[in-house]
Amino acid sequence: MKTEQKDMRRRDFLKVLGAGAVTSAATLYGCGDNEKTAGNAAANVGTRGEADGSQMTYRTSKCGDKVSLLGYGCMRWPMTKDSKGEDVPDQEQINRLIDYALAHGVNYFDTAPVYVRGLSEQATGIALKRHPRDKYFIATKLSTQGRAGQKVSREFSIDMYRNSFKELQTDYIDYYLLHNVTGEQAYRDRFLENGMIDFLLKEKEAGRIRQLGWSFHGQQEGFDWLLSDACGIPWDFVQIQMNYVDWKHASGANVPAEYLYGELHKRNIPAVLMEPLQGGRLSALPDHVVTTLKSRDPEGSVASWAFRFAGTPPGVLTALSGMTYMEHLQDNLHTYCPLHPLTDADNAFLEEVAQLILKYPTIPCNNCDYCMPCPYGVDIPGILLHYNKCVNEGTMPESSQDPNYRKLRRDYLIGYDRAVSEKLRQASHCTGCNECTPFCPQYIRIPQQLQRIDKFIEDLRQGRPF
Repeated sequence: MKTEQKDMRRRDFLKVLGAGAVTSAATLYGCGDNEKTAGNAAANVGTRGEADGSQMTYRTSKCGDKVSLLGYGCMRWPMTKDSKGEDVPDQEQINRLIDYALAHGVNYFDTAPVYVRGLSEQATGIALKRHPRDKYFIATKLSTQGRAGQKVSREFSIDMYRNSFKELQTDYIDYYLLHNVTGEQAYRDRFLENGMIDFLLKEKEAGRIRQLGWSFHGQQEGFDWLLSDACGIPWDFVQIQMNYVDWKHASGANVPAEYLYGELHKRNIPAVLMEPLQGGRLSALPDHVVTTLKSRDPEGSVASWAFRFAGTPPGVLTALSGMTYMEHLQDNLHTYCPLHPLTDADNAFLEEVAQLILKYPTIPCNNCDYCMPCPYGVDIPGILLHYNKCVNEGTMPESSQDPNYRKLRRDYLIGYDRAVSEKLRQASHCTGCNECTPFCPQYIRIPQQLQRIDKFIEDLRQGRPF
């Protein structure tokens, strides 16, 4: 392997992975530019005072760890500009967020080599290193995901593994995951045939890994195989996507969370939850859905319903939230300090809410940025998220016969040019190369969606009737 690959330079590192890391500071509570999202942060949370961190709800892992039910997802750290004008993690704000989280009972921090342009582990490590090591649990991942059938070398994988220790400034990792496992073939290509699973099991025996698991984005057949005797690994935990919409109504090729959780729970395997807000979509809801939620709990935030749902099942070890802003951290602390589990009536109510949400044809983009960087520079998440925002806000120009069509048309086009300000990054520059689609954990047919949106935008610009 070339020296620069051994040195794990971030540019080469991300290129080898074939998927960009998260570059946006858009949060789980809403999307858009930093200034707008920060300004609106308080509007999306509840109106209560500071939570009592001593009341944090904890769950016990297989090895006896008392893990906070609220886990900190380090995929969407706040960003700032360096002296060269480049986006970099805002270390001062990250330190402040982690300090506050630890002081209020949060002790599980989930990162990965690919997050935040490959800088999440470093930023997280700097902030956590300022605290006693026995006060928190670190989760990170072997992020060698790629296309099915793409072999991953043992040398590259071991370099990635060891680099995580360096970036996180630690000599052991509490919860280590095989990242984004889609099924049997991906597992064989990335971890089995190159001997990495044997390597990791030996690292666990040596104490450098305390618990070993995997995160899942795939189909039911692959999930079942990974839990079967054929795979043969005694997993300590598994990370799955779960929220009150995906519980029964997972989109595309994703598996309903009710099945995923049920299979783990009957095997006594703790579940770590990702996407409890569907990448922010369950907090940026249409007004009539917000009104429905507020009618049942006027003081609680819209997001609190999703987090209560995530935390209620007893087999959930922790629910991850990418809390970019202090307002979001404080609101989630209220939900879990302590958790008030949902009743059967509450669950039935949320199923009714899910049915309302499903009537709105948003694109299931979770703003994970795994599709980036686009080889042609297209801002894929920015395009999809602006479209979703207009659908959710009811400002989509649906018909040229609508009496408000001219205003909605103008607002959509202005908003689009603001959301994706560089013309070369707009949907019209998608070539249909399909480089992005294999990396989308939501199985979105990205080129087709971009082409559909581009045609819609061009019709608006030309004033064509539809």
